[in-house]
Amino acid sequence: MSRAAFTTFDTAIGRCALAWGDGGIVGAFLPERDEPALQARIAKRFPEAVDQAPPAEVAQAVAGVVALLAGEKRDLRDIALDMTAVPPFHQRVYTVARAIPPGETLTYGEIAARLDAPREAARAVGEAMGRNPFPIIMPCHRVMGANGKPGGFSAPGGVETKLKMLQIEGAKVGETPTLFDALPLAVKPR
Repeated sequence: MSRAAFTTFDTAIGRCALAWGDGGIVGAFLPERDEPALQARIAKRFPEAVDQAPPAEVAQAVAGVVALLAGEKRDLRDIALDMTAVPPFHQRVYTVARAIPPGETLTYGEIAARLDAPREAARAVGEAMGRNPFPIIMPCHRVMGANGKPGGFSAPGGVETKLKMLQIEGAKVGETPTLFDALPLAVKPR
């Protein structure tokens, strides 16, 4: 990859950033407590990255992120992600998660089942979500724990940020079990 570049931009939840290289987006950043903290986080992940005006395809990605966080039902699956540094299992998890439409959720267990993995793989799905280098574009905030619990969220602001993003999208969040959770244990995919 050539030297990465990045841009910061305002959204309904605060100032976000995208970093890109020749293969597409290499990183996305949710708001930090302030601009210097956001710049420091970018510099930690991409020390050689330069702040510059985005090319057309990245500008479209920025517009999509801004619209989604303003409450539009935007599908960001067409944004090219450079996953060369992402482990293969995580790539598989992200493919499933990217297909979750705005305003809907899946559980960690449901993603494991869609990968034909045993239920115990829900923990590995959670680990992949926690290491997501593309938050918002790869919507890890749409992945919940069992029984409708929010689960974790490693981005700044933690679960509060996750719930805020889901609220913006109009997702039903709460203690209501998902269809997957309501199935008898003997019927659940393993």
